[in-house]
Amino acid sequence: MSRKRIWSVALMLLLVLSTALAACGKGSSSSKEDTLVFGRGGDSTSLDPSRVTEGETFKVTVNLFETLLNFGEQDTTIQPGLAKEWNTDDGLTYTFNLEEGVKFHDGTDFNADAVVANFERWANGDADKFPYYNSMFGGFKGDEGHVIESVTADGEYTVIIKLKRPQAPFLKNIAMSMFAIASPTAFEKGDDQFERNPVGTGPFEFVEWKANESITIQKFDGYWQKGLPKLNKVVFRSIPDNSARLNALIAGEIDLADGINPSDAEKIEGDDKLQLIKRPSMNVGYLGLTVTRPPFDKKEVRQALNHAIDKETIINSFFEGQANAAKNPMPPSISGYNDDIEPYEYNPEKAKELLAKAGYPDGFEMELWAMPVPRPYMPDGAKVAEVIQSNLADIGIKAKIVSYEWGTYLDKASKGEADAFMLGWTGDNGDADNFLYVLLDEDNIGSNNYTYFKNTKMHDLFIEAQTEVDEDKRVELYKKAQVIIHDEAPWVPLAHSTPLLAAKKGLTGFLPHPTGSDLLSNVEFK
Repeated sequence: MSRKRIWSVALMLLLVLSTALAACGKGSSSSKEDTLVFGRGGDSTSLDPSRVTEGETFKVTVNLFETLLNFGEQDTTIQPGLAKEWNTDDGLTYTFNLEEGVKFHDGTDFNADAVVANFERWANGDADKFPYYNSMFGGFKGDEGHVIESVTADGEYTVIIKLKRPQAPFLKNIAMSMFAIASPTAFEKGDDQFERNPVGTGPFEFVEWKANESITIQKFDGYWQKGLPKLNKVVFRSIPDNSARLNALIAGEIDLADGINPSDAEKIEGDDKLQLIKRPSMNVGYLGLTVTRPPFDKKEVRQALNHAIDKETIINSFFEGQANAAKNPMPPSISGYNDDIEPYEYNPEKAKELLAKAGYPDGFEMELWAMPVPRPYMPDGAKVAEVIQSNLADIGIKAKIVSYEWGTYLDKASKGEADAFMLGWTGDNGDADNFLYVLLDEDNIGSNNYTYFKNTKMHDLFIEAQTEVDEDKRVELYKKAQVIIHDEAPWVPLAHSTPLLAAKKGLTGFLPHPTGSDLLSNVEFK
């Protein structure tokens, strides 16, 4: 065979091999099996976890940042994090011994001074900038209700936090995603720049953010926990429509999808290339009623809406058995849940009587805000809004459905601009305080309390429950608070759901967390 002929044959073999390899890759969402493409319903609103309260941000940032303490793999028990040990003798002074040799993604050292700098940043902020700090620690430096007295470094790897009064959920609070420790060198360049260029100590580091399209993170080679993460790259893709997201998974364009319609569960289970994954439930979906906007300033009107809405139809139509009707603002899995409360029955005639009593025998006109993105507690906000609209029409209320882009929706609702708004909450620490106080107390109006509801007796119960370290006594205090909430009716609680996800069959090591913030460091393809 001539030399020219040999080279021709070799070239042909090379082309055939290249084509075969390319064909093998077409069924995958990436060219390598060390890249995970995670399809989700909406984009993050920031990549600085301390500045937001919404789960799409935490879904990313839990992989970029780390907290002093962690939760368990699939529960909210307290575990070591950046602090390897901690102790307190009196519930007022906490000592944290930190991991040594940890680096931020920018190469700077994690140490006690860095922890102090983060707490100083939060404590010197305000409710607009750090809404969750305001909710969990009673305000900011100089405020009467501010729980934290001081955060100081005792040497290079010891931090001492002193409280003004005991706070029963304090350790759970600082394990939450929004209190992750960031690089002071990075955030001192400016808050607005930092939220687009996050720097933490987590298993992955930030690469790129294409607004409303994708966020890319990659393995941090200097990560302090050896052998992790197992993936080299994660791409979070925003695909707002649930069906389109599932189709992308089936087509191999993505590897993991959340926000799966309950009606699609059977289809996924019947596909031998996919796996259905259930997230442990710790949420509530609700219709919030802004009590500062007439006619929702009248309790009878709010009670009327609770009787008017057919929760069972909503659950049967859109949750396919993957939810239970809600009667309280927190799920039954949370300690302190009051099961003795009788739910508002679906009773349009009773609703009409209450409207007449409030001075609205012929009903009224209102805006009904529908969520623009699927969430774990609300798989299809637009369709649920249509059912609510129909229910309200039955009692003479003409509701106009409106919506906004997700970030705008949250911002406007937090400012009290909605008559009634659909929203929900996935618990961030497994404590009743994180639902009741955070979402409905006067301290959190404008941050997490979008209804602007306040009640002095309820507020006193919440503060007493925070300070009380006896769990049995805390339970009774929260049960009393739920009685007030039920009567005053600032919400129409709708459902506690079991959120569904789906993934390729070969994906392993993914453990969905009840908080909705999923650490991906152990995920791999097999």
